[in-house]
Amino acid sequence: MTDQAAVVIGASGGIGSAIVEALKASDHYAAVHALSRSGTGLDLTDEASVAEAARVLAEGPSPSLIFVATGVLHHGQEPERTYKAMTAEHLLRDYQVNTVGPAMVARHFLPLLPRDRRAIFAALSARVGSIGDNRLGGWHSYRASKAALNMILKILAIELARTHPQAVVAGLHPGTVDTALSVPFQKGVAADKLFTADYSAGRLLAVLDGLTPADSGGVFSWDGARIPE
Repeated sequence: MTDQAAVVIGASGGIGSAIVEALKASDHYAAVHALSRSGTGLDLTDEASVAEAARVLAEGPSPSLIFVATGVLHHGQEPERTYKAMTAEHLLRDYQVNTVGPAMVARHFLPLLPRDRRAIFAALSARVGSIGDNRLGGWHSYRASKAALNMILKILAIELARTHPQAVVAGLHPGTVDTALSVPFQKGVAADKLFTADYSAGRLLAVLDGLTPADSGGVFSWDGARIPE
């Protein structure tokens, strides 16, 4: 056991809760802070809430891992299948949760990372956020918000390298995980490609373990493959 701490934001979700349990079961972290709207009142759509959570954590040991496990795909607004279905409301909702929320976490939590050792800032992204890998179209709001998140992560990596040379910033694609987010879209997914949250969490943490500062700013799949930008 070390004296290092980890922070998981979105800890009440399927993948987030599995990440928390996997971290607690490991010997890498003495403390795992599980933050969520339902559990601790952390609301990614309220920057004051994010800032307050960071202020509280600043009173303890510096976290060497910050994992943002939040995201929205449908929840009352189905992914668009044509540009004719786009609405400003849907676009803004997805950007608020998938892009702005993690960006505000970075703004307030990155100063907590140690400068003298390895540190990681990771956020759940998605393969469909890849511009270079987009061959099907559709899902305009979700794709665009995740692509924007990937750009935020790239920018953070460049900036953080100047002050935290051992830091890694990464986006993570968890695969198709059997959670509420993917339930409407599981039809046609092969059984061996529909992962449990525990399996996906274990794979994502293994991917993070293998990344170096040279990988910072990239987005990586659950199997370790780098996803095109």
